[in-house]
Amino acid sequence: MEMETVPNGSSPSSTTTTTSAAVTTNAASAAAVAAAISPNAPSSKLNQLSESLKLEHQFLRVPFEHYKKAIRANHRIVEKELSAVINGVSDAAESEMSRDDAVHHLNSLVSRLQGLKRKSEEGSRTENLQAQRCRARLDHLESADPENLSDWHNTRLKRILVDYMLRMSYYNTAVKLAESSNIQDLVDVDVFHEAKKVIDALQNKEVTPALAWCADNKSRLKKSKSKFEFQLRLQEFIELVRSENMMRAITYARKYLSPWGSTHMKELQRVLATLAFKSNTECTTYKVLFDSKQWDYLIDQFKQEFCKLYGMTLEPLLNIYLQAGLSALKTPFCYEDDCTKEDPLSHESFRKLATPLPYSKQHHSKLVCYITKELMDTENPPLVLPNGYVYSTKALEEMSKKNDGRITCPRTGLTCNYTELVKAYIS
Repeated sequence: MEMETVPNGSSPSSTTTTTSAAVTTNAASAAAVAAAISPNAPSSKLNQLSESLKLEHQFLRVPFEHYKKAIRANHRIVEKELSAVINGVSDAAESEMSRDDAVHHLNSLVSRLQGLKRKSEEGSRTENLQAQRCRARLDHLESADPENLSDWHNTRLKRILVDYMLRMSYYNTAVKLAESSNIQDLVDVDVFHEAKKVIDALQNKEVTPALAWCADNKSRLKKSKSKFEFQLRLQEFIELVRSENMMRAITYARKYLSPWGSTHMKELQRVLATLAFKSNTECTTYKVLFDSKQWDYLIDQFKQEFCKLYGMTLEPLLNIYLQAGLSALKTPFCYEDDCTKEDPLSHESFRKLATPLPYSKQHHSKLVCYITKELMDTENPPLVLPNGYVYSTKALEEMSKKNDGRITCPRTGLTCNYTELVKAYIS
């Protein structure tokens, strides 16, 4: 099944039709993933695969949102250029021009139409690329085989690692891993590169790229009632006040801040009051506005808006999957000094990741031998030493064979006879 693409210079109606077709294709293909699973596969494997596929919402959402964004951008360009050309023809028809002026005017309109054709071709290539990525991801999900999931899970792990690297700004490493694994269509390198430009600019205390991003996504941000553009404008005003360029600040406020007065008057009044204060003011209410941490706040806010726009999780997928596992392992014992090194929560990085997680609730107690790390049950019952420490029968038997019937508690060093311990335990 192939996805339709928009032909060069397509009309708005054909663009809308393509978008609807893409939505239908995505929905149908997503439903086909479950149908494609072999009915003869064991139910446990089917359940495991079904649960795994439920977590792939972001995997499909991101390229599809990017695809829709490309269609909208191309649609706006076509509308703008065609409207300008039609208006130019109308003006020429209504005005009295000389032959030379008319020829010059028509040549300029032809040049504009040729430019529109080049833009349409470039936009069509962008749309085709995004459609290809949507198709590649659907094919990847449909390729999941419950009988042999090792390769599929291996690819999924690489995708999660690339996602983590991109979020942590290891762009070059992420690109190399994606290229070496041949999963370029399954990861969102270009999407994160778009975010990187804005984040780098904000770190350098520049708002222009961020404002351009807001302009590109104005309708979506307005729909979600985002305040990000307003916060950027406020920060730009604060920087003008910081440089003591008051007249420019007043002019800027009239042009860019006054439209927000109807919805954000209280915040606006607070920021405008900085005109009466210097950046070194000791008044807490206004001092905080000049704090450099405001730029960090803008970066965090941009990340939230960016993830919301593309349907991404705010946390890296790697952290989410690790926390899902750690939530089943976290117990009060994990934070004690004698926590075993085999326990993931003995490592500081995992402990930090598990800090916000609740302790695991065990409905049925399970005893695990400190020596062999095996479960103690009816086949391998626990034995209590005189000092109160509990170990498995299997571990103590092996220890007694190696030490002529003597066993030593690995924690306290207590030594006793294994045979006598068993007799006392039975009696």
